[in-house]
Amino acid sequence: MRTYGQYCPIARGAEIFAERWTPLIIRNLYLGCGSFSEILEGVPGLSRTLLSERLKQLERLRIVESAPKPRGRGSHYQLTPAGHDLFKVCASLGEWGARWLEIAPEHLDPFVALWSMCNALRRDELPDRRVVIRFDFTGRPRRERYWLLIDLGDTEICKKYPGLDEDLYITAEAEAFVKWHAGQLTWAAATRDRRIQLHGPSWLVRAFPTWNARSMFADIKPISLRAASGPG
Repeated sequence: MRTYGQYCPIARGAEIFAERWTPLIIRNLYLGCGSFSEILEGVPGLSRTLLSERLKQLERLRIVESAPKPRGRGSHYQLTPAGHDLFKVCASLGEWGARWLEIAPEHLDPFVALWSMCNALRRDELPDRRVVIRFDFTGRPRRERYWLLIDLGDTEICKKYPGLDEDLYITAEAEAFVKWHAGQLTWAAATRDRRIQLHGPSWLVRAFPTWNARSMFADIKPISLRAASGPG
Protein backbone atom coordinates (compact mmCIF):
# COMPACT_ATOMS: atom_id res chain seq x y z
CA MET A 1 0.00 0.00 0.00
CA ARG A 2 1.41 3.39 -1.02
CA THR A 3 1.76 6.01 1.68
CA TYR A 4 1.71 9.82 1.71
CA GLY A 5 4.27 9.79 4.52
CA GLN A 6 2.22 12.22 6.60
CA TYR A 7 0.85 11.95 10.14
CA CYS A 8 -2.30 13.86 9.12
CA PRO A 9 -5.40 11.66 9.71
CA ILE A 10 -6.78 12.69 6.31
CA ALA A 11 -3.62 11.42 4.63
CA ARG A 12 -3.56 8.19 6.66
CA GLY A 13 -7.25 7.55 6.07
CA ALA A 14 -6.93 8.28 2.35
CA GLU A 15 -4.17 5.67 2.05
CA ILE A 16 -6.84 3.07 2.79
CA PHE A 17 -10.05 4.63 1.51
CA ALA A 18 -8.69 6.01 -1.76
CA GLU A 19 -7.50 2.60 -2.99
CA ARG A 20 -9.43 1.73 -6.18
CA TRP A 21 -12.51 -0.43 -5.49
CA THR A 22 -12.20 -0.24 -1.69
CA PRO A 23 -15.18 2.11 -1.15
CA LEU A 24 -17.41 -0.14 -3.29
CA ILE A 25 -16.32 -3.23 -1.37
CA ILE A 26 -17.14 -1.44 1.89
CA ARG A 27 -20.51 -0.41 0.42
CA ASN A 28 -21.37 -3.95 -0.62
CA LEU A 29 -20.46 -5.37 2.78
CA TYR A 30 -22.62 -2.73 4.43
CA LEU A 31 -25.52 -3.74 2.17
CA GLY A 32 -25.25 -7.30 3.45
CA CYS A 33 -23.12 -9.02 0.81
CA GLY A 34 -21.40 -11.65 2.90
CA SER A 35 -19.83 -14.05 0.42
CA PHE A 36 -17.00 -13.46 -2.02
CA SER A 37 -19.33 -13.95 -5.02
CA GLU A 38 -21.97 -11.58 -3.61
CA ILE A 39 -19.40 -8.83 -3.10
CA LEU A 40 -17.99 -9.40 -6.60
CA GLU A 41 -21.39 -9.32 -8.31
CA GLY A 42 -22.00 -5.73 -7.22
CA VAL A 43 -18.75 -4.40 -8.68
CA PRO A 44 -18.63 -5.29 -12.39
CA GLY A 45 -15.10 -4.84 -13.67
CA LEU A 46 -13.36 -5.92 -10.46
CA SER A 47 -11.31 -9.08 -10.92
CA ARG A 48 -11.43 -11.99 -8.49
CA THR A 49 -7.69 -11.63 -7.87
CA LEU A 50 -7.91 -7.96 -6.95
CA LEU A 51 -10.97 -8.50 -4.74
CA SER A 52 -9.08 -11.21 -2.89
CA GLU A 53 -6.14 -8.83 -2.37
CA ARG A 54 -8.38 -6.02 -1.16
CA LEU A 55 -10.23 -8.26 1.31
CA LYS A 56 -6.95 -9.57 2.74
CA GLN A 57 -5.70 -6.01 3.12
CA LEU A 58 -8.93 -4.89 4.84
CA GLU A 59 -8.71 -7.88 7.19
CA ARG A 60 -5.12 -6.99 8.12
CA LEU A 61 -6.32 -3.49 8.94
CA ARG A 62 -9.20 -4.95 11.00
CA ILE A 63 -11.80 -3.20 8.87
CA VAL A 64 -13.24 -6.50 7.68
CA GLU A 65 -13.43 -9.85 9.45
CA SER A 66 -14.18 -13.27 8.03
CA ALA A 67 -15.16 -16.69 9.28
CA PRO A 68 -15.67 -20.05 7.53
CA LYS A 69 -19.20 -20.55 6.24
CA PRO A 70 -21.27 -22.88 8.48
CA ARG A 71 -22.01 -24.98 5.40
CA GLY A 72 -20.04 -25.36 2.21
CA ARG A 73 -16.74 -23.86 1.18
CA GLY A 74 -15.56 -20.28 1.43
CA SER A 75 -15.80 -17.53 4.02
CA HIS A 76 -18.41 -15.13 5.28
CA TYR A 77 -17.25 -11.50 5.41
CA GLN A 78 -18.56 -8.63 7.48
CA LEU A 79 -17.53 -5.17 8.60
CA THR A 80 -15.93 -4.67 11.99
CA PRO A 81 -16.83 -1.58 14.09
CA ALA A 82 -13.99 0.20 12.28
CA GLY A 83 -15.52 -0.87 8.98
CA HIS A 84 -18.94 0.47 9.92
CA ASP A 85 -17.30 3.76 10.84
CA LEU A 86 -15.55 3.77 7.47
CA PHE A 87 -18.89 3.31 5.74
CA LYS A 88 -19.91 6.70 7.16
CA VAL A 89 -17.17 8.14 4.95
CA CYS A 90 -18.68 6.26 1.98
CA ALA A 91 -22.10 7.67 2.82
CA SER A 92 -20.76 11.23 3.04
CA LEU A 93 -19.01 10.80 -0.30
CA GLY A 94 -22.23 9.42 -1.79
CA GLU A 95 -24.23 12.39 -0.52
CA TRP A 96 -21.71 14.76 -2.09
CA GLY A 97 -21.78 12.84 -5.38
CA ALA A 98 -25.60 12.74 -5.49
CA ARG A 99 -25.78 16.48 -4.86
CA TRP A 100 -23.00 17.77 -7.07
CA LEU A 101 -22.27 15.24 -9.85
CA GLU A 102 -24.49 14.50 -12.84
CA ILE A 103 -25.28 10.97 -13.98
CA ALA A 104 -23.33 10.72 -17.23
CA PRO A 105 -23.80 8.13 -20.02
CA GLU A 106 -20.86 6.07 -18.72
CA HIS A 107 -22.72 5.64 -15.41
CA LEU A 108 -25.85 4.10 -16.93
CA ASP A 109 -25.17 0.43 -16.25
CA PRO A 110 -28.67 -1.01 -15.70
CA PHE A 111 -27.30 -4.18 -14.10
CA VAL A 112 -25.79 -2.15 -11.25
CA ALA A 113 -29.12 -0.34 -10.73
CA LEU A 114 -30.98 -3.66 -10.76
CA TRP A 115 -28.46 -5.18 -8.34
CA SER A 116 -28.75 -2.16 -6.06
CA MET A 117 -32.54 -2.32 -6.16
CA CYS A 118 -32.52 -6.02 -5.26
CA ASN A 119 -30.36 -5.30 -2.22
CA ALA A 120 -32.88 -2.74 -1.00
CA LEU A 121 -36.23 -4.28 -1.90
CA ARG A 122 -39.12 -3.71 0.47
CA ARG A 123 -39.34 -7.32 1.61
CA ASP A 124 -42.72 -6.83 3.24
CA GLU A 125 -44.17 -5.77 -0.12
CA LEU A 126 -42.96 -8.81 -2.08
CA PRO A 127 -45.44 -11.48 -3.21
CA ASP A 128 -45.71 -14.71 -1.22
CA ARG A 129 -45.13 -16.82 -4.33
CA ARG A 130 -42.35 -17.26 -6.86
CA VAL A 131 -42.19 -14.51 -9.47
CA VAL A 132 -39.88 -14.35 -12.48
CA ILE A 133 -39.36 -10.96 -14.15
CA ARG A 134 -37.53 -10.43 -17.42
CA PHE A 135 -35.80 -7.10 -18.05
CA ASP A 136 -34.83 -5.88 -21.51
CA PHE A 137 -32.72 -2.72 -21.31
CA THR A 138 -32.33 -0.45 -24.32
CA GLY A 139 -30.28 2.66 -25.05
CA ARG A 140 -26.94 0.88 -24.56
CA PRO A 141 -24.39 -0.20 -27.19
CA ARG A 142 -26.11 -3.59 -27.09
CA ARG A 143 -29.45 -4.72 -25.74
CA GLU A 144 -29.09 -6.25 -22.27
CA ARG A 145 -31.40 -8.88 -20.79
CA TYR A 146 -31.61 -10.09 -17.18
CA TRP A 147 -34.03 -12.07 -15.05
CA LEU A 148 -35.04 -11.32 -11.49
CA LEU A 149 -36.19 -14.33 -9.45
CA ILE A 150 -38.19 -13.66 -6.30
CA ASP A 151 -39.13 -16.61 -4.12
CA LEU A 152 -40.46 -16.13 -0.59
CA GLY A 153 -38.38 -13.02 -0.02
CA ASP A 154 -35.18 -14.41 -1.55
CA THR A 155 -33.96 -12.71 -4.73
CA GLU A 156 -31.51 -13.62 -7.45
CA ILE A 157 -30.44 -11.88 -10.66
CA CYS A 158 -29.72 -14.19 -13.60
CA LYS A 159 -27.76 -13.20 -16.69
CA LYS A 160 -28.97 -16.33 -18.50
CA TYR A 161 -32.50 -17.66 -18.93
CA PRO A 162 -33.29 -19.57 -15.71
CA GLY A 163 -35.61 -22.05 -17.39
CA LEU A 164 -38.72 -20.86 -15.54
CA ASP A 165 -41.96 -19.35 -16.78
CA GLU A 166 -41.77 -15.56 -16.91
CA ASP A 167 -44.50 -13.67 -15.05
CA LEU A 168 -43.66 -10.09 -15.99
CA TYR A 169 -41.81 -8.48 -18.90
CA ILE A 170 -40.18 -5.08 -18.48
CA THR A 171 -38.63 -3.09 -21.30
CA ALA A 172 -36.79 0.00 -20.10
CA GLU A 173 -34.36 2.60 -21.32
CA ALA A 174 -31.24 2.14 -19.20
CA GLU A 175 -31.17 5.86 -18.38
CA ALA A 176 -34.79 5.89 -17.22
CA PHE A 177 -34.37 2.82 -15.02
CA VAL A 178 -31.16 4.11 -13.41
CA LYS A 179 -32.63 7.57 -12.76
CA TRP A 180 -35.86 6.09 -11.38
CA HIS A 181 -33.90 4.02 -8.86
CA ALA A 182 -31.68 7.02 -8.08
CA GLY A 183 -34.74 9.16 -7.35
CA GLN A 184 -34.21 11.54 -10.29
CA LEU A 185 -37.22 10.32 -12.31
CA THR A 186 -40.70 9.44 -11.10
CA TRP A 187 -42.33 6.16 -12.00
CA ALA A 188 -45.34 8.05 -13.37
CA ALA A 189 -43.18 10.09 -15.75
CA ALA A 190 -41.11 7.08 -16.88
CA THR A 191 -44.17 4.96 -17.69
CA ARG A 192 -46.21 7.84 -19.14
CA ASP A 193 -43.45 8.52 -21.67
CA ARG A 194 -43.11 4.76 -22.28
CA ARG A 195 -39.46 4.87 -21.26
CA ILE A 196 -40.34 1.97 -18.97
CA GLN A 197 -42.99 -0.49 -20.19
CA LEU A 198 -44.48 -3.45 -18.33
CA HIS A 199 -46.41 -6.40 -19.72
CA GLY A 200 -48.03 -9.00 -17.49
CA PRO A 201 -50.81 -9.49 -14.97
CA SER A 202 -52.26 -6.18 -13.77
CA TRP A 203 -51.54 -6.97 -10.12
CA LEU A 204 -47.84 -7.42 -10.89
CA VAL A 205 -47.71 -4.30 -13.06
CA ARG A 206 -49.16 -2.29 -10.17
CA ALA A 207 -47.04 -3.97 -7.50
CA PHE A 208 -43.59 -3.80 -9.10
CA PRO A 209 -42.80 -0.10 -8.49
CA THR A 210 -43.83 -0.42 -4.83
CA TRP A 211 -40.98 -2.90 -4.19
CA ASN A 212 -38.27 -0.36 -5.01
CA ALA A 213 -36.82 1.20 -1.85
CA ARG A 214 -34.67 3.35 -4.17
CA SER A 215 -31.11 4.46 -3.62
CA MET A 216 -30.12 5.59 -0.12
CA PHE A 217 -29.33 8.94 -1.76
CA ALA A 218 -32.63 9.27 -3.65
CA ASP A 219 -33.91 12.12 -1.47
CA ILE A 220 -30.90 14.36 -2.17
CA LYS A 221 -31.70 17.11 -4.66
CA PRO A 222 -28.99 17.33 -7.35
CA ILE A 223 -27.13 20.60 -7.84
CA SER A 224 -25.04 20.68 -10.98
CA LEU A 225 -21.49 21.93 -10.50
CA ARG A 226 -21.84 23.59 -13.90
CA ALA A 227 -25.00 25.43 -12.83
CA ALA A 228 -23.54 26.37 -9.46
CA SER A 229 -20.43 27.91 -11.03
CA GLY A 230 -22.55 30.31 -13.05
CA PRO A 231 -21.94 31.66 -16.56
CA GLY A 232 -18.45 31.84 -17.96
